[in-house]
Amino acid sequence: MKYAECLVQWLKQEGYGTCYFVAGGNIMHLLDGVRKQMRCIPVVHEVAAAIAVEYHNEVLTTGPTNNKAFALVTAGPGLTNALTGLAGAYLESRELLLIGGQVKREDLAPEQLRQLGIQEVDGVAMAAPVCKQSECLLEAWDQRRFLEAVRVGYTGRPGPVFLELPLDVQALQVPDEWAEADSHLAADPPAGVDRATAKLFSEALLEQIRGAERPLLLIGGGVSREHCQQLREQIERLNLPVMTTWNGADRISAEQENYFGRPNTWGMRYSNLLLQQSDLLIALGTRLGLQQTGFNWQAFLPMGRVIQVDIDPEELAKPNPHVDLPICGDANQALVELTTADLGQHSEWLAFCQQVKAALPLSEACNTRTPGFLNPYDFAIDLSALSSPNDVVVPCSSGGAFTVMMQAFAQKQGQILVTDKGLASMGYGLSGAIGAAIAKPESRVILVEGDGGFTQNLQELATVAANQLNLKIFLFSNHGYASIRMTQKNYFGGAYLGCDEESGLGFPSWPLLFAAYGIPFQQLKAGWHQDQATVGAWATAGPAAFEVPLDPDQTFFPKISSRVKADGGMESNPLHHMSPELGEEECRILMRYIHTVEE
Repeated sequence: MKYAECLVQWLKQEGYGTCYFVAGGNIMHLLDGVRKQMRCIPVVHEVAAAIAVEYHNEVLTTGPTNNKAFALVTAGPGLTNALTGLAGAYLESRELLLIGGQVKREDLAPEQLRQLGIQEVDGVAMAAPVCKQSECLLEAWDQRRFLEAVRVGYTGRPGPVFLELPLDVQALQVPDEWAEADSHLAADPPAGVDRATAKLFSEALLEQIRGAERPLLLIGGGVSREHCQQLREQIERLNLPVMTTWNGADRISAEQENYFGRPNTWGMRYSNLLLQQSDLLIALGTRLGLQQTGFNWQAFLPMGRVIQVDIDPEELAKPNPHVDLPICGDANQALVELTTADLGQHSEWLAFCQQVKAALPLSEACNTRTPGFLNPYDFAIDLSALSSPNDVVVPCSSGGAFTVMMQAFAQKQGQILVTDKGLASMGYGLSGAIGAAIAKPESRVILVEGDGGFTQNLQELATVAANQLNLKIFLFSNHGYASIRMTQKNYFGGAYLGCDEESGLGFPSWPLLFAAYGIPFQQLKAGWHQDQATVGAWATAGPAAFEVPLDPDQTFFPKISSRVKADGGMESNPLHHMSPELGEEECRILMRYIHTVEE
């Protein structure tokens, strides 16, 4: 049999059942092998294949499956087009197996020569900085070596793997028995809740938590959905506030009594206030990056100590923020230990958290509210109320649509919420939603994206239409890049350039665009969530698109403000000082602990 067919058989045995691809001559043998054994999803552009794979695998539940996905791209532009997807998955620590074609071995350029074979580029070198492993198979690897490379992508801290195969290696003849499953190479079963592992939290450390006046638990994406689901009742019984990062947003239901939101530079105001008043932060499975701590990281948790559990020692060793007790280990195990230990009583602190949360609405009155347009925060709140526990929510990856959803959407128990905010690339939403919809056909997938970002990848509407995906697209329509426009307004006196239609951007007619792909389209109006036609399209299986008309001058508050210093550098407010500032009396009540320190 051909080596390409053998590799596909190994991947199938490993649990892969779906391949996203753009066809090309330098992957013809691989594509022929995949065609015979897997579900093949052609996309229009290779970046969509990579992004779709990331989201596809992210929404799958843990357990035996033959539905994991990988991406297959041809040599040269196939790989260069997919690099953005590799970078996004790398920064989010997510599995992404990318298999690429390459010219035959005799056409590989010698060192110092730019190109010999047609479409030849050094894909391995290009992919290496954003992959855990990037290699070219210059010979037929055996099953053990090949699967060891594949498994690098989901062991330890996950990340992409790129494996490149020259055309003649794909076509090599290998013995038929090579494709037979080797039981000694079977993948380890998914880890469940294990209460017998060596402890990460000593009794002395647990005593510190019990002794803290204002402890807080922050759950990141490094804690699995499965562990949070299995420990749901124990988490609810914890007598301390629980928050999540954006990547951990769906680990806890917004309805849970001790849940207090998502702190961030674009976080919920009440969450930021409470986080900054904590005297002990227990951060599980979050790298505590600058979005989490604020760019003014020196003012992060000004009155508190930080305990951080992370699987990557490099994250624990970085200089910002200051971490009092770094623990290198599995955040899932840490959650088990915390939920089965006595962490003491913190009723007064919890009561204060409830007071702050109740006092600060998610949709603040300071934002622009123009007749004829929708308020984006009210929209997100209404959308969350309309959504169902089985929905998958994709709030794109950058810009106003993204931050509004992360500030105002109230997730339900059972929902999966996936984004890609590390790279914060525009155009991720549609391709990610496609991957989620194909991985979970039993779910409705909800995409919320801005018109600017959507335009960057709108060719994939063809993939949506061809597969008749159960995907509901909500398009924030303000005729431009709202975040860029705001930056140019705030820092450059409104010297607009390339941020809207008036300054040079072009946008399609949305009704005509969606009609071209046969996708039903509506423009939303006030009371949209109760409109019979809208609710009907929402409830009907298959694709549908909805334009959310926004004022081009719509404001997006609260936010962390920054200033340009005299030397040209930037200075940002700490997390608890979001714009617009609270009044003096509100600060006295809602910033009770930190207000005293700052005075």
